[in-house]
Amino acid sequence: MEIIHVSAECYPVAKAGGLGDVVGALPKYQCKAGHFAKVVMPMYRTKFLYNNEWVVDYKGHAYLGEYHFEFTIIKEKTNKLGFDLYLVDINGLLDREKIYGYGDDPQRFIAFQIAVLTWFSSWQHQPDVIHVHDYHAGLIPFMMKNCFVFRKLAFVKTVLTIHNAQYQGNIGWDKYHYLPAFDDFKWGDLDWKNDINPLASAIKCAWKVTTVSQSYMNELRYKSNGLEALFEYEKGKCQGILNGIDNEVWNPATDPYLDYNFTVKGVAAGKKKNKKKICEEYGLDETLPLFVFIGRLVGEKAADILPGAFKNVLYHQHGKACYMVLGSGEKNVENELFNITSDNKGYYNTYIGYDEALSHKLYAAADFLLMPSRVEPCGLNQMYAMRYGTVPVVRSTGGLIDTVTDMGNWEGFGIRFNNATVDDIAHSIWRAIEVYKSKPQMDAMRKRMMQIDHSWESMVEAYTNVY
Repeated sequence: MEIIHVSAECYPVAKAGGLGDVVGALPKYQCKAGHFAKVVMPMYRTKFLYNNEWVVDYKGHAYLGEYHFEFTIIKEKTNKLGFDLYLVDINGLLDREKIYGYGDDPQRFIAFQIAVLTWFSSWQHQPDVIHVHDYHAGLIPFMMKNCFVFRKLAFVKTVLTIHNAQYQGNIGWDKYHYLPAFDDFKWGDLDWKNDINPLASAIKCAWKVTTVSQSYMNELRYKSNGLEALFEYEKGKCQGILNGIDNEVWNPATDPYLDYNFTVKGVAAGKKKNKKKICEEYGLDETLPLFVFIGRLVGEKAADILPGAFKNVLYHQHGKACYMVLGSGEKNVENELFNITSDNKGYYNTYIGYDEALSHKLYAAADFLLMPSRVEPCGLNQMYAMRYGTVPVVRSTGGLIDTVTDMGNWEGFGIRFNNATVDDIAHSIWRAIEVYKSKPQMDAMRKRMMQIDHSWESMVEAYTNVY
């Protein structure tokens, strides 16, 4: 099949979260399975753009309401990502460094989607599936069905994957004229609670809807930022498919970011050497269990309660563990986490920012990964951690339920807790410290988790069945 993924993110071109990781990996493994998968995304001004070779594939023009714009589609020449990659350039709209965060984001992403469909409409053939990701591409199924200029695409199959339903892209009805002319009787396919809601529209109009874990799909019917009734109504075409991870990128035996590579047979020794290196660099005690948090410092990740949790355990369990934070996000949370450092030298440190290499090193060095998330549709960090023999300490929500089995189960390999609270985090850290003291149990859990197959190869067939 020819499968076209349309997304705002794709690693390593431009990434803000798990969406980028998925769109950077799934098409590669679909191609390995014999399909023709391609990715189309905006042409942000990133290092990847300037460090690679491109060829112009198409030039066109379209309208965003009354605003006429020209656009260019360029293609990466060498297929270095394992699939065909196309970037859409619109001067004045997509020629920015950041992916999101601009006041004209609605115009940017609607123009992007219009340009993509204008290009598709020029093809002499039709793809088998157009697979759109999150609200940034969510108006595509509606426009394919209902906009007169795109009627050629009306019967091409569409699939929506929801990576995070909290973000929906709502805009007022005063902006409906941004879209090409459509059948007025179809306005209800755009509307949700008196707004144009791109995510709701995609749920209504796509042929199939997937989310990134089965537990998250179940959660959406009672907790989806106002779309609960819609998920209940459309449940017949909805399916949860767990994300995979790229085992070629996330492989402790070959990872070029690591100071010391290791396999499942040598996990204890390998992790010990990586831990020693990290602890020396960040002033931590290598003889103690090392807990790390890696991620965005935002409410969804329960980052706002991390300062209180760390203060609690550093006070009540002083000298029993070390902690390291890698992340960025809300400034007040960043400041609170950073300020803990001065009073806890040797036991706590932070790196405020994003560093891909350091994240790999921390997965390899850490004994435990903290994920107290309030919302976690799938979660990739816990799967990266398990691949590197790091025990996940997670809240029971979304994909964390589907991927982490508590050690209370005889074949368990992780630690789960129910509430995003200081007390639950502190109790889970206590449980983890007790496990750390038992070397046979720790070694068994590490070896068990490292052999779990979370690869994309195992997930591609599920998407093929949806198509």
